[in-house]
Amino acid sequence: MALRNIREDGDEILRKISKPVTEINESIEILLDDMYETMKNEGVGLAAPQVGILKRVIVIDVGEGVLELINPEIISQEGEQIAVEGCLSIPGVFGEVRRPDKVTVEGLNRKGQKVIIEGEALLARVLCHEIDHLNGILFKDKVIKFIEPEGKRRR
Repeated sequence: MALRNIREDGDEILRKISKPVTEINESIEILLDDMYETMKNEGVGLAAPQVGILKRVIVIDVGEGVLELINPEIISQEGEQIAVEGCLSIPGVFGEVRRPDKVTVEGLNRKGQKVIIEGEALLARVLCHEIDHLNGILFKDKVIKFIEPEGKRRR
């Protein structure tokens, strides 16, 4: 596993739409491992475009174990929550964002098996945030109100 450089706001790759993964091979498995290694000490989620790869791949760990999703799609959402978010690609910037309170996401795991994840509260927020990255959307595009950071926050 290797640490990868995180692309920051202003890098055009963050505004592009990622391509679906058509074959899960060793390079995708290495990407998943590297993304987790890169994310684990600083955040709770990371999307492939954030490390310069335009593939529909995300990793998440909100404290319940790592989730790896390939070609994730939100298939249902309900409710509403407003909470503070930040982003590894926009260091030092935080803001309140409105997201669904519950989402159901379908995707593939690293073995190519279909998985369905139901996320509420923080997990729902992170799933939406990372899937937005795959569509060239940054959290700052959805901020209701920017806030001053109080120490180091995690989204």
